[in-house]
Amino acid sequence: MKTALLIDEDRVARESLAHRLRQAGLAVIQADDGERGRELALTHKPELIVCDQLAPRCNGLQLCRFLRTQPGLNSRAVFVVATSGGYGVDRQGAMEAGADEYLVKPILEADVARLLEFSHDGGNPWPAVPAPPAGKKAPPPAPAAAVLPAGPPSVRFWGVRGSLPTPGPSTVRYGGNTACVEVRADGQLIILDAGTGLRGLGLSLAAEFKGAPLSMTLLISHTHWDHIQGLPFFDAAYNPANHLRILGYEGTQAGLRAALTSQMESPYFPVGFQQLPGHITIEELKDSSFFIGPVEVKTMFLNHPGVCVGYRLNTSGGAIAYLPDNEPYQRYKFHTGQPESAASAEFLRYARRMDARLAEFIHGADVLISDSQYDLNEYQTRVGWGHGCVDDVVALAVQAEVKRLFLFHHDPSHDDDKITRMAEWGRAFVAALHESLQVEAAREGLQVALEAAAK
Repeated sequence: MKTALLIDEDRVARESLAHRLRQAGLAVIQADDGERGRELALTHKPELIVCDQLAPRCNGLQLCRFLRTQPGLNSRAVFVVATSGGYGVDRQGAMEAGADEYLVKPILEADVARLLEFSHDGGNPWPAVPAPPAGKKAPPPAPAAAVLPAGPPSVRFWGVRGSLPTPGPSTVRYGGNTACVEVRADGQLIILDAGTGLRGLGLSLAAEFKGAPLSMTLLISHTHWDHIQGLPFFDAAYNPANHLRILGYEGTQAGLRAALTSQMESPYFPVGFQQLPGHITIEELKDSSFFIGPVEVKTMFLNHPGVCVGYRLNTSGGAIAYLPDNEPYQRYKFHTGQPESAASAEFLRYARRMDARLAEFIHGADVLISDSQYDLNEYQTRVGWGHGCVDDVVALAVQAEVKRLFLFHHDPSHDDDKITRMAEWGRAFVAALHESLQVEAAREGLQVALEAAAK
């Protein structure tokens, strides 16, 4: 009897596929994270492996690349990457990682038939892939860092734009720098993303602390360029007294270190990453929950091309949720679902469940910073681009009982007046629902204290 290994933290989706494979005569073993799946694959040597692209602790692309290097596995085993999104770039990334097939969830009966046919055929042998080179050694322990000024947890926006910087007279009010948000909470300096706004933050920190040692944590949501392009210009990384810890998940085609450092290679940049004087560590996340000092950090994968994660920071003054790039599943599946009624219904049920998980993740947040790139009319021609519209974001925030919503990741084609109209529409939508949610458009320089946000 052939064996199938299913790796997915979504128990409902995993059990549904397991039931259909058992009916077809396969033995099925299951894992809810990638590390456990790796152990089971090495032990049981299954003929079919189906792994969610965003499986925690070792995503589907990481696992695929690793298993292809293992000579002890069945050389003709079939590896399938499953995804909730279905973006073209993700399919390409899966195939480049060595996958034999790529499926979009929910997995329907026709997909199961393809899996069975593929596994019976035996797939293709996997070529050997060399292990990645060893990274930079960890720096020595950080010296005593400068103490942050006392005060309630706060959020400050340094970059609010999406896709690319848009300087000029039409973007002065809200700003033209790409994503970067500073959080100070419980003695910790936490930075959300490293877009071009990171340059202004670095200059401000240098002026405020006058060269005193700083200990900072940078959380990367994903490695699309508008979220990392400020790193080479971050003044704090050039101070040898500073310690910068960079955390994020591995991307679709390269590790986090490779994605961050390659933009600083010649001929793109004159200073290589290894030459930066600051003590910098890069760590790829596996756990979905961890601590930065006393601040609890929770993560959730978002619906965006590639591997993109949202963060929730639980501080002493309340919760901050950061969803920089996200396309609501229900709206996306409604536009892209199959025309057959049964399949469409299953797609929409799955989408509702995924959006409900996101609402639970941000529930009760004092501050929600969310991708709201389009208005409703614009979204109709941008389905599948991985971004949300104001109507859906406001509805999600109301459902999740968020206190204060900041529209974020402004479209590069939107001038200040357009963004103001979108914020006004969001407030009118809330008023029509007779809710109390505060809606604002994020703008550079705006600082928000959580105590004020929670009132």
